[in-house]
Amino acid sequence: MLALRATKSQRSNKLSRASRQNFIERLPYEIQNKILSYLDAGTLLCMSHVSKIFYQFANDEALWRNIYKKLLKKKQLKVVREMLEMATLEAQCHPSSYWKLRYFKTLDAWNSRKWKTHKGVISRHTGLPSRTVLMLRNITWELTVIDKSKNEATFDLSWLQCFETSAVLCWNANLSSDYHQISTIQLHGVRRVGLSCPGLKAPGWRSLMDVVDMESVTKSMQDYGQDQLVELKLLKPHIVMGLWKDQHSVAFVMFTLHFHRLLEKSTQGSSLSHYVEPVVKAPFDDIDPDYGLHGYQLHIVLHSTEREIMSGSFSQLFCRRDQICDGYIQLTAIHDTCFSQHTPLSGNVTLPWRCEALRGEVKNRCIMTLTLLDEFKKPFWCVSSPVAMKHLEMPYSVFHAAEHFLVHYQDSEGQVLMTFVQMEQQKQFFLINLALYVTTCKVNKYFRKGY
Repeated sequence: MLALRATKSQRSNKLSRASRQNFIERLPYEIQNKILSYLDAGTLLCMSHVSKIFYQFANDEALWRNIYKKLLKKKQLKVVREMLEMATLEAQCHPSSYWKLRYFKTLDAWNSRKWKTHKGVISRHTGLPSRTVLMLRNITWELTVIDKSKNEATFDLSWLQCFETSAVLCWNANLSSDYHQISTIQLHGVRRVGLSCPGLKAPGWRSLMDVVDMESVTKSMQDYGQDQLVELKLLKPHIVMGLWKDQHSVAFVMFTLHFHRLLEKSTQGSSLSHYVEPVVKAPFDDIDPDYGLHGYQLHIVLHSTEREIMSGSFSQLFCRRDQICDGYIQLTAIHDTCFSQHTPLSGNVTLPWRCEALRGEVKNRCIMTLTLLDEFKKPFWCVSSPVAMKHLEMPYSVFHAAEHFLVHYQDSEGQVLMTFVQMEQQKQFFLINLALYVTTCKVNKYFRKGY
């Protein structure tokens, strides 16, 4: 009897919905348009997902043209000029959904103008916009996984953690039961239009940021560490994939992104192409014989996925001509013989991870975010990458009774060498040596020199 009553109630609900829909269909167009004119853009967007009939009602051109006019008056976007343009546009023929798309583009352009005002404030320590975290609030990121059968799935960001000069993004949904079946991984930045759409994603624009070809990456990916549950693979310097131990299924994928031009990369590309960075060259100087070898400023942050471990700024870094060796220009920020420069680390060096109900951490692993500024305080070399601390068996050091660890990072533009000691009594890490090695090719190309 209960099942029969439930079936009857479901039928009555379907009939009532159908009768309401038929009632709306029978209304004259003018009355329909008048009723819907009281709704805002977010409500219309939600309404368009109810049924095909409601989709047609909510995408009426006259309706969106009026909403666009209200937006111009509300935001006061050069009202006189825009209204003259409106009169010209209304006299022309436009494709379907023209006014709806124009509304979203105008609203997005207004938000972009607000971001530009925030970008003007530059931190003197990092050389980056100091309000980057604030500007990233209207941006999210999506991960698209394509398997070898060309099946495509898009996943929303699981969690985000922002630090002083970088952001850590993680996806821990069921990405794949076997990572060998993954063909391509794509990272897109998505800027959403500020609409209230309960239960729905607000419309937005996608910007391609990274493409990972798993077939080529699998041959060169490095083992980054493991704990009792997962083993970590370094796909690229800024991408870590966690695999369930003794299995081939993916536990999570983590990206570490430097703040340098992150806003532009996340918003100004297209769904198929990357944002192209403008080529900025330093002015040529033929008077200074050591031009390009001095005036550097380094800001470096060591952090895990949850907290900051160390942060430091070092100015007036330089390299003498006789120190140029093997195609590298050496910039020393901390020297092991200068005890006043030694920097303590807060807590242990571990890389925590979390995946739904499970958590863990991999020891002696962290994320290094490096920002090297030139003498004009412009970003010259930016890195955000997971790094590993390796134990040194017989180091040559003044700290005989301490354990020594080495961090070595290298890419096509340079290298970073860091030496740490851990005191037996305090159980605390100290950074006692920090040296950067920038390739002469990068320096010569930027400063137009011939070292």
